[in-house]
Amino acid sequence: MSKKRVVAIDGLRVIAILGVILIHTTTRVLEVTHYNLNFYAETLFLNQFARYAVPLFFLISGFVLELNYKEDLNFWAYIKKRFSKIFIPYIIWSLIYYYFIYTNNSNNLIYVFLTGNASYQLYFIPTLCIFYILFPFFHKLYKFISQPIILITLGALQVWLLYHDYFIKNFSFVDPVRISILSFFFFVSGMILSHYLESIINFCKKWKIIFAVLMLILAFYIYKEGMIRYFQTYNINAFYSSWRPSTLIYTFVTGAALLAFFEKINLKKLSDLSYFVFFIHVAVIEFVWKFAEKFMVSGFYFDISFFVLVAVISFIIAFSVHKIPYLSKFFG
Repeated sequence: MSKKRVVAIDGLRVIAILGVILIHTTTRVLEVTHYNLNFYAETLFLNQFARYAVPLFFLISGFVLELNYKEDLNFWAYIKKRFSKIFIPYIIWSLIYYYFIYTNNSNNLIYVFLTGNASYQLYFIPTLCIFYILFPFFHKLYKFISQPIILITLGALQVWLLYHDYFIKNFSFVDPVRISILSFFFFVSGMILSHYLESIINFCKKWKIIFAVLMLILAFYIYKEGMIRYFQTYNINAFYSSWRPSTLIYTFVTGAALLAFFEKINLKKLSDLSYFVFFIHVAVIEFVWKFAEKFMVSGFYFDISFFVLVAVISFIIAFSVHKIPYLSKFFG
């Protein structure tokens, strides 16, 4: 049986990878300006606006796994199928970043593979692997998990964990474990939403203006929250963290606002390139920055230009690589 495709989910995947790129391009600007948030307020806003990106990826992952799961597939066959698609590119890109781009990595290679430390975007893959391993267990418990009272309880637990990590004290686990704890509700929600997609799309279409307005209000709130929290603590995680109670709500509202919009816009070709773009865009940032840094100014136009340049180059390289037979199996 062929893999089921949902046009709207392809659109969300493209928006998610663009959000990841926007986070990382604006992060570079904030880093080199030593976090002068008042002077680079536009940069910070764009950085906070894109904080839906990684949580949305986890939601999409749960959705796609549940939608395409075959009941007759045993656990080890399932693991082999899923990991063959993500693990080989992950290993290759980890080696590229470890040996050629960020060569001052102080951790040994095995630790780097397990934690995603070869480059700052790669932590996502070990975290995703944890969810892949747990998915068959979640799937068997679907009828229990999907009960409203259980889902509300899990949501409340997720909010408390996010609140504790952001406002009280970060959980002292390695990133893949910590991020799994802080994002399980997105993954589980994606599983459940896959069973009600048509009803959800109709609901989002009916209230799309409300969701769009709420999205902008929440984006501004997250921007102010990150700035205020930073000046209270002078901890850069105040705005770098995508794991807060506010971003949980923001991610679902953003997903709802965009779901109806992408219902009939087919972005399958771009969506198919997103995994490769996820891996390569940080290397592209390093390359482009060597030329862009000398032109850097404070303002919206530089931030957008830097982002667009990195995104376009990343997608062009991805498109070219996908034209070469079998190469995408190794590089994503």
